[in-house]
Amino acid sequence: MSWAQRLQERWKLKSAFQVVIVLVVFACTGFTVLFLKRPLFAYLFPDGVIPAGASIVYYILILPVYNVILLFYGFVFGQFDFFWNFEKRTLTRIGSLFRKK
Repeated sequence: MSWAQRLQERWKLKSAFQVVIVLVVFACTGFTVLFLKRPLFAYLFPDGVIPAGASIVYYILILPVYNVILLFYGFVFGQFDFFWNFEKRTLTRIGSLFRKK
C-alpha cells in the first residue's frame, strides 16, 4: 500500500487526487505562515531588534492564525468540509488536554 493510499484511508478521502489537494493546502498554509513573520516583525520592530518575547508571543498566536488560513485555503481548493472537520477534531483534542479527568 502506497503512502497516498494510506493517507486516503486514514483521512477517509475519495481519491488519491484529493490526497494531493489536501497536501497542497497544508503546504500553502505553511508557506503563508512562514512568509508572514518577516514583514510583520519588520513592521513592528523597524530597528531590526526583535525581543525574545516577541517570538514567543508569535508562536503562541500563530496557532489560531494558522487554523484560519488553513480553512481559507481549504475553501479555495474546494476541500473546506475536510478541513472544517479536521479543525473540529484538532480543537477537541486540544480541549481534552485541559479538562480534568
